[in-house]
Amino acid sequence: MFGLGGIGTAIAESMPDTENGRYALSPVADGVIRLDTRSGEVSTCSNNGNGWACYAAPDERAALDAEIGRLQSDNEKLKAQLAAREPAVPGKIDEPLPKADSLKKPEPKVTEGERKIEIPLPSDRDMDRMMSFLEQAWRRLVDMANRMQKDVTGKI
Repeated sequence: MFGLGGIGTAIAESMPDTENGRYALSPVADGVIRLDTRSGEVSTCSNNGNGWACYAAPDERAALDAEIGRLQSDNEKLKAQLAAREPAVPGKIDEPLPKADSLKKPEPKVTEGERKIEIPLPSDRDMDRMMSFLEQAWRRLVDMANRMQKDVTGKI
């Protein structure tokens, strides 16, 4: 009985402080992951033969926070520089100018009593592209039919 009590005490002393919810442990293939619920630090713990050892996992969040801080600082500096500049164009308005749509075709003119819809015809270039596409599609279809016929007749 005494031997078992001593082992229980030794195990309790070697285990991390899980009382009071300080650490949360999760088993992994080669040890455990330990989360310090007070500081948020994550460690990997493993038994290397000489006993259990825990090593802090690299904290990517700290690197991200540092980069966010640097970018915020740069942003503030650039805003200050921009505010210090004089306006480049006197009388400039803050509202964007309306964009002219160069591809928009003018509306057909409609006289009273007569409604006429004009449909623009394709250009010669568009017709050539369409004919080229149709020729290629037809050739592929004929080639596919010939291959299928050869496969069926066994003359591969």
